[in-house]
Amino acid sequence: MRTTRAIHAVERLKTRSGNPRFAAISLSGGVFYLVDKSGGTDQKVSDPLPLDEFVKFVDAYGPKKPRKVSKLDLAFEEQIKRSKN
Repeated sequence: MRTTRAIHAVERLKTRSGNPRFAAISLSGGVFYLVDKSGGTDQKVSDPLPLDEFVKFVDAYGPKKPRKVSKLDLAFEEQIKRSKN
């Protein structure tokens, strides 16, 4: 179960970044680190981290997921901008 959270975080990173060569490496003691294998060699991206810190690091690493915005959200933001002026 613990490994599943780390793997899902890396899968989200792969989707966001478009780089399928990221991997989570698990060490004894329940710590993980992130590796980028796109250069042909394993490039260590993070230090070994406990699970919760690893998931936070991976979620913050790379491009952010674009925010979904509806027409109503855009209209509301525009109305707020106009009311401030």
